[in-house]
Amino acid sequence: MPAYDLRPEALTWTALLAQWVQFAQASLALPDSVDGPQWRASVPAIINLQAVTFALAELERLIPDDRPVALDKARILIDQSTRQLTSIWNRAPLSPALDEICEDAQAAFAAAAVAGHDVSSSN
Repeated sequence: MPAYDLRPEALTWTALLAQWVQFAQASLALPDSVDGPQWRASVPAIINLQAVTFALAELERLIPDDRPVALDKARILIDQSTRQLTSIWNRAPLSPALDEICEDAQAAFAAAAVAGHDVSSSN
């Protein structure tokens, strides 16, 4: 591989990982009062949901036989992370920001499921 071939998709994931690490580190500074503990506890679920959202956009890069398993894993992660957030926030309505993260993941799943079905059914 030539030195100038930086594989943009790898750089994107590297940049996302760096952003998530910074996000997790910043959460340590949240105060113990008000909602600080809930926001700190929410970090892993938020990162999981964002990672799944971005990964689903690349589903077509998988061979068709691997896509159903990837979709199953994505659905499980989305469901677990959403339940985790609901539990952390004591089943109260989630904040608009958390709702948006959950909805983005669900929309990415729906789009990937349709695209994955269309690709596999055309073979």
